[in-house]
Amino acid sequence: MTLWLMAGLLFTPLAWAVLTLLAGFRRGRVVTWLGIAIQVLVSLALWAVVVRDGGFQYPLGGWQAPLGIELRVDGLAVTFVLLTALVAAASGLHAGFYLDPDKQWHRYFWPLFWFLWAGLNVVWLGNDLFNLYVGLELISLSAVGLVALGGQSEALRAALRYLMAALLGSLAYLLGVALFYGEFGSLSLSGIASALGQDSSGDGTGFALVLMLFGLALKTALFPMHRWLPPAHGIARSPVSALLSALVVKGSFYIAARLWLELGAPLGSLALAQLLGLLGGMAVFWGGWQALRQRKLKQVVAYSSVAQIGYLFLLFPLTWNTTEAAALQAQQAMTLQVISHALAKAAMFLSAGNLIMSVGSNRVNALAGVSHFLPFSLFSFGLAGVSLMGLPPTGGFAAKWLFLQASLATGQWWWLVVLLGGGLLSAAYVFRVYRASFVEDSNIDHFFHPARRLEIIPMILALLSLGLGLMAEPVLSVMALTFANGEGT
Repeated sequence: MTLWLMAGLLFTPLAWAVLTLLAGFRRGRVVTWLGIAIQVLVSLALWAVVVRDGGFQYPLGGWQAPLGIELRVDGLAVTFVLLTALVAAASGLHAGFYLDPDKQWHRYFWPLFWFLWAGLNVVWLGNDLFNLYVGLELISLSAVGLVALGGQSEALRAALRYLMAALLGSLAYLLGVALFYGEFGSLSLSGIASALGQDSSGDGTGFALVLMLFGLALKTALFPMHRWLPPAHGIARSPVSALLSALVVKGSFYIAARLWLELGAPLGSLALAQLLGLLGGMAVFWGGWQALRQRKLKQVVAYSSVAQIGYLFLLFPLTWNTTEAAALQAQQAMTLQVISHALAKAAMFLSAGNLIMSVGSNRVNALAGVSHFLPFSLFSFGLAGVSLMGLPPTGGFAAKWLFLQASLATGQWWWLVVLLGGGLLSAAYVFRVYRASFVEDSNIDHFFHPARRLEIIPMILALLSLGLGLMAEPVLSVMALTFANGEGT
């Protein structure tokens, strides 16, 4: 059964990419919806297997590392696989109704969508540094193509900027991989961690870790390396923006977190951990302030992503040279923050797309009177914003509460300023959008009402983000299968 599950997650998306490439938009939409159903079922089945039997390592073709490619299937991996299935399914369904089937370039959305999904699954399950690089490149190239979809000059400029940042990040990561291979003769992450455990000196490979973390931070759009993100996320189609913000930037951060948790103890340093945390804190304030100043709705949401990404990098200082209990709290906070942000930001971008379609403009002040026409989309936007603020009982609140506890347990009280200040800024830019939408406008005949199904999809995601805080314990119990020991099983 495991063989079929692995094949379903890694090879089925590639097959579907080819099938949809040969079809037009309308036929590709039907094929995609069938593939989405298969992917969701396979993801649920793998999650059930890990919950029942625990995590495991799976060698492709029966070849063990370092000769073969080894997959790592544990609690954290299957959580991300299931999250990807949920967000990608919602974005794919929304895109099927939202995108214009008569526009020639939109037919390429489906193959790029499936290549992106395949790359994400490779990253979640990978345990080999080079194959993680392959997954990253598949994600980056697919994402660049999705940003450029449509061919407008602004979209092409944003896509090229994104491509340059992605290539630079990939180069830094690949140089680090080469250094690790030269030192250990293996690219297995578990094998390198084991070798470092026997010889904690690292023999200069600390520089390799710094290089890889720099490249991954660039791909994740950590401040001040974030300038490529707002144009790309802001100009892309709303279903594309949802995928980029909810999943794509999480792929590079996921690898950075894996590297730190496996190799940070022998190769990292207090200065590196605090630097990454400091940049994360600056991202929270800078991204929130810029979101408050933006005149275009999608730019508000895009800069919000810059801010929310910053919280994730608190993982590094809160897990460095600390107690096991405090480190576990930080790891749990990171997981809940990723899930909550993915659900909330996908809901927010999809809702923003509905609002823009209705008023015919991307400007925030053009939303005057829209509350009468699209209450569901506006409500979904607000629910997602509540999670970003960190109000109970949302998943965002649970994540920030765990970060707060880890900060106090480690004596790093200064991160509380980031948690509180970021929440206030999130409230400010969400309420700004609401204030604009509730301004009365006597000329409301120009509003277009999208299909109701376009409003239901982001509503479901927003409700899931809202209820994540109530369901945090089952999620964290599955994640504990990851951190029980270094092997994942």
